[in-house]
Amino acid sequence: MSKVISAHSVSVDGYISGRTPDGGDEFGRGLGDAGMLFDWYFNGDTPSQVFEGFKLSEPSARVFDTAARRVGATVVGRTTYEHSSHFGGGSPHPTAPLFLLTHRPAPEVSEQQTLITTGIEEAIEAARKVAGGKDIAVMGGGALTSALAADLVDEVILHQIPILLGGGHSFFQSVPKHVHLRLLEAVAAPGVTHLHYEVVR
Repeated sequence: MSKVISAHSVSVDGYISGRTPDGGDEFGRGLGDAGMLFDWYFNGDTPSQVFEGFKLSEPSARVFDTAARRVGATVVGRTTYEHSSHFGGGSPHPTAPLFLLTHRPAPEVSEQQTLITTGIEEAIEAARKVAGGKDIAVMGGGALTSALAADLVDEVILHQIPILLGGGHSFFQSVPKHVHLRLLEAVAAPGVTHLHYEVVR
């Protein structure tokens, strides 16, 4: 059976966005002062074989493409969806359809995107049906927290940037219970350390 995975660039203190110019930490107004969290997508000379336009260091390209090739569908939370300008009506992944998890009306959803309002279990099940045996990627702190609470997550990949932001939007938000992780791989690369964990059950 396909796995449920989540991967994101985070600061060492666990933020996926930083403070905004007015000193706040409201998600949805850009990355604030945390733009460097994604510099590693473009700090090398090895093109990604999955995402056009990404030029990474060799170790980052290997880690990134290995994970990206596994993904057959993506479940995205509403805040991340809005923060990312609705992904232009498509998906954050070039070949994996998007399933939007939300409890509010979303008239902006395109014909290429699927709206799920009945919860994380239904979103992942719907995504699994179209993933062609590949894995389901969960994107966004709220969606990941819900999936962890429902014991649906199999692996977590943290692309950890060597910076302490001290504020912003936390990736894991309020994890509802202890979640034990087993480190599968740690890869040091220019500007980032890739930490690949398995959720222990």
